[in-house]
Amino acid sequence: SSKGIVEILNPSMMLLEGKGNRISGSCVTCVIEGSRPILTEIQSLTTKTNFGTPRRAAAGIDYNRLNLLLAVLEKRAGFFIQNMDIYINVVGGLELDETSIDLAVILSVFSGLTDKPIPDDMVVFGEVGLGGEVRNVVNIDLRLKEIQRLGFNKVIIPAQGVKQINPDEYNLEIYSVSNVKQAIHLI
Repeated sequence: SSKGIVEILNPSMMLLEGKGNRISGSCVTCVIEGSRPILTEIQSLTTKTNFGTPRRAAAGIDYNRLNLLLAVLEKRAGFFIQNMDIYINVVGGLELDETSIDLAVILSVFSGLTDKPIPDDMVVFGEVGLGGEVRNVVNIDLRLKEIQRLGFNKVIIPAQGVKQINPDEYNLEIYSVSNVKQAIHLI
């Protein structure tokens, strides 16, 4: 601040401040920074291109990873996006290189394409493979505790992750998915 360094007691809440309710193209995810779980918002904007080649832009995630995820969305989930400009933003200026955000990116784009908002009380995480499969991530228990602590009610996680936790320990609706299509059907 203007008075020097000030401790941020709850970085997740700071990153989620100002999040609009019921807006398509927005998906909350949980990443691990060091040993701390942090919730952040992935935003996407999709529009028809005015040029022959669609524009892709990514702020906060790797541009090549974005293109890979868009290819999975098109090939494995059947969405035609070759004529769409797609913009991705990680709120708060974070630079995320964790693959656990893959599913949130895909669902954010799906939400923007269909103009169907993701429920405000839902958090999504999971790595996505080229076959459209949703792969497990580390520290699922830490992520779920943070999601619950911040008052979210629903979470979509990789199916393999359910084997690592006791779902009864959490006051959450936990949806496990094996592939991108299953996750899309939950929205």
